[in-house]
Amino acid sequence: MDNKNLWVYIETDEGAAKNVGYELLNPGRIMADKLGEKLVAVVLGKDVEQVAKTAISYGADEVILVEGEEYFNYNTDAQTYALVELIGKYKPAIVLYGATNNGRDMGPRAACALHTGLTADCTGLDIDEKGLLAATRPAFGGNLMATISCPNHRPQMATVRPGVFKKPALDESRTGEIIREDIHIAPADIRVKLVERVKEVAEAVNLEEAEIIVAGGRGLKNAEGFALVRELADVLGATVGASRAAVDAGWIPHAHQVGQTGKTVAPKVYIAVGISGAIQHLAGMTGSDTIIAVNKDADAPIFSVADYGIVGDLFEVVPALTAAFRAKKQ
Repeated sequence: MDNKNLWVYIETDEGAAKNVGYELLNPGRIMADKLGEKLVAVVLGKDVEQVAKTAISYGADEVILVEGEEYFNYNTDAQTYALVELIGKYKPAIVLYGATNNGRDMGPRAACALHTGLTADCTGLDIDEKGLLAATRPAFGGNLMATISCPNHRPQMATVRPGVFKKPALDESRTGEIIREDIHIAPADIRVKLVERVKEVAEAVNLEEAEIIVAGGRGLKNAEGFALVRELADVLGATVGASRAAVDAGWIPHAHQVGQTGKTVAPKVYIAVGISGAIQHLAGMTGSDTIIAVNKDADAPIFSVADYGIVGDLFEVVPALTAAFRAKKQ
């Protein structure tokens, strides 16, 4: 097949890039080097030239830049049309998207238009011995991991959860080419109009970009138990997370959920309080730099991934930790 080069779609929103696009330049760089091909970032938006320059600093060899009023906010018809036009012209071998709400919308639409496959919600990426994209994702409720390839159609496509990969080191001395493309969709072909944007509380719960997360689980016993987690998080300047059990019980909104059916996170410090460590939860947080677990069950699976474990009653341990951190800060 003639297709070559690895593309990373850098999602923008009102002129700002979503972190997941930059994160994907990390595995993208490694895989492009394995293939001996270029790593190309694709940026659609309005007034987003700085995003293109930043993508080069994060490792892209080239950036294809498409700017226009219709790309300021995400629009299914406009963004998908532009991307499909670009893929038709340049014929990449691989295209990666962040598994954000918009990426999960755009990726499958583009794949369908191009008659190719897409592996969704990946947690691992590699190039196999045949030079194919090997995209790994949880299957059967997270009980096994499936590695999927697309040997017969191009481009190979995958969406990847935010937080799975770390952003590459920023190197502002790197240089690369910015290729501008003038692509506009006819207004009559835009079927969906953004009428109003309501910012929810979910936007304040930015788990994917948090450096410290304190997460609570079933061991907190009730919604009131989260007061302990919130107090510790306040002292540490951390974001509050939760296990699915705590969310399903109605103790905390879904926006706080970490795990396979929630957010995938990779903070510097992850403190798991009263979380047993089901495989679905571990899939969402094992990329954390340092994991600290507090649980009264010494055999809880969470301890198998923890760097530091405290076996004890969380209702005694957590207030003691909060007091110690508060005293240290003062």
